[in-house]
Amino acid sequence: MFFQHYYSRQKPAFAALLVFLLSLSLIACSKKEAEQDTKKKPQAALISTTIAEASTLEIREESIGTIEGLMDPTVAAEAAGRVVKISVHPGQVVKKGEVLVLLDATDYNLQRTQVQAEVARLEALTSNQSRIVERNQVLVQKKFISQNALEDVTTQHAALQQQLDGAKAQIAIIEHTRAKTTIVAPIDGVVEKQIVSTGDFVKIGDPLLQIISKQKLRAHLPLPENIAAKIHAGIKVRLSTPTSTEEVISTIRELKPLISETSRAVDVIADVTDQAGWQPGASVKGEIILGEHANAVLIPEQCVVLRPAGEVVYLVKNGLAIQRIVKTGMRQDGKIEIIEGVSAGEVIAKDGAAFLTDKAKVKVEAKKQANQ
Repeated sequence: MFFQHYYSRQKPAFAALLVFLLSLSLIACSKKEAEQDTKKKPQAALISTTIAEASTLEIREESIGTIEGLMDPTVAAEAAGRVVKISVHPGQVVKKGEVLVLLDATDYNLQRTQVQAEVARLEALTSNQSRIVERNQVLVQKKFISQNALEDVTTQHAALQQQLDGAKAQIAIIEHTRAKTTIVAPIDGVVEKQIVSTGDFVKIGDPLLQIISKQKLRAHLPLPENIAAKIHAGIKVRLSTPTSTEEVISTIRELKPLISETSRAVDVIADVTDQAGWQPGASVKGEIILGEHANAVLIPEQCVVLRPAGEVVYLVKNGLAIQRIVKTGMRQDGKIEIIEGVSAGEVIAKDGAAFLTDKAKVKVEAKKQANQ
């Protein structure tokens, strides 16, 4: 009797608890089904976009070559003598006319003194002979001496004058040679090599120093032999070198007539004049401008994807990626020319394009703030 009475009193509570547990179970099942439905629905791909742009595309050939110095004279001795002083060292920048080396000029000074004395002697003899000629001319007029006697003294005077002129010329030669004992820089440049030392005796023609000038340089650009027919003198070429941030616009000076037997390349030559930072012997990159494509449609290379249908891009319209088969042209500086399939101004999928399919839903990544 007691249990029946207790159960009858607790029966409403049990029923309420049972209803509550049943509700929780139904809610959990509904939530799980909703999550499963969400997973089954396709998610929009996150991509970035770019706009196809119309630009002028250069038709060019690139080559890596070397720079040659056109002015790199080896300074040689023009007079014999002992080196008494070297005023420069390798790596030093010199200006045209700056003193580089001094040679001993003692011998030339003594020779000049000797010849100067001979000149003074001949000047005295010539002056005396000139007076004799004048006196004999008066005597001939007075019939005191014959004409032959006058001619003899006149000839002696002319001979002395010739000897005097020769002696003066000898002084000029000695002075000219003595001046060569002071050796100066023939051009503006940098001392590349010191060949002699103080105390060395050098003869005429012995090398002393080597100077390299940066004023006139020549770029040698090897190109494949099949390109030679497209290139001629006068074509514009853009040059750059690792030793300078300055880019140089030059023109092709000439093409060497012979193709290298080892590399099968033709040597294209362009000149560079007075460019700061450009160094002889450095490498040079040359871009030979063969022509231009006006209003070429350009997009980044990652926009073009290879599919069974060929090369395609994905146009982004109303949140969908629309596949478009394209015909591509030149690739240059990370961009590719689109000959057919895309017009300038159309929005193209860029990052993430490789993972798209036709009519796939896409979500365009928000562009970051410039200050972030």
